[in-house]
Amino acid sequence: MTVPVALLLLGTLLAVVAPRLLARADWPEREPIVALWAWQCVVAGMLLCCGLSMALSAASAWQAVRGHLFAPAPHAVVDAYALRTTGPWAATVAVALALGGVWTAAMLVREVRRARARRRQRRTELQVRAPLLPGEEPGSDRLVVLEGERPDAWWLSGATPQLVITTAALRRLKGHQLDAVLAHEMGHAQWRHDWLLHCSGALAVGFPQVPVFAAFRDEMHRLVELAADDVASRRFGRLTIALALVELNEDRGVFGPCPTPHAHVPQRVHRLLTPPSRLTPARRLRLTAAAALLPLAPLLMTFVPGLHALG
Repeated sequence: MTVPVALLLLGTLLAVVAPRLLARADWPEREPIVALWAWQCVVAGMLLCCGLSMALSAASAWQAVRGHLFAPAPHAVVDAYALRTTGPWAATVAVALALGGVWTAAMLVREVRRARARRRQRRTELQVRAPLLPGEEPGSDRLVVLEGERPDAWWLSGATPQLVITTAALRRLKGHQLDAVLAHEMGHAQWRHDWLLHCSGALAVGFPQVPVFAAFRDEMHRLVELAADDVASRRFGRLTIALALVELNEDRGVFGPCPTPHAHVPQRVHRLLTPPSRLTPARRLRLTAAAALLPLAPLLMTFVPGLHALG
């Protein structure tokens, strides 16, 4: 039973140490895409630790599970995991982890359903505010202009994604600022940032007592915006996208002394106007490879005893 316990300890270590290391590092602000990858690897490693520990604990507690899980394996492999020397807590651990897995799946399904419902509602509202003309097909236009006194722009995801922008925003955005906003929103769609937000939100809502999931959700919301800003700035320049952010948000009071729901916007503008130096390609590669080791660690921990027994 040492492997299931080691997996749980590894998962706990990832949940406690990895977020603190990422919070103290300065490179996530400089390389948001690498930081997004690192956070996903941390959470994937934790979930793998729980899933593999559940499987081995269930195999220790019940002969039927052990027979299915190790059916093609020689007896030496089964003996290497010491599954028959189980304690009374193996069944409890397996059931608890299984319930956690079922709850996680339920939270993900609920989040997906809610996102679809919100998307249908927004599309219905969009059709009311911008009805189709005779001969137009639903979703045929990737850019939809709405009458509105408040400058705003957002990406409506789905099978036929569309960029929605108000006439007030068109009046304010000058030059390539509109193109920069379009590139920003297309960056969200290209990298499927909506799925990252759904998954992180489902974990944070489903397990509010687990701080790493709340940090995961908050960092996803912040990093996807930084990554999309970088996508737009590479095509149209940092000053262009910074000015576009100012034009779209200055009437919302985000640049005042009082905090608002859009308090991250001034930080994004400051980052664009005083860009931090990027990491070297070699260091980006090292960080990417190091993050990829996090979900590999529980797999290695699980299979090494069996492979050693076969050797």
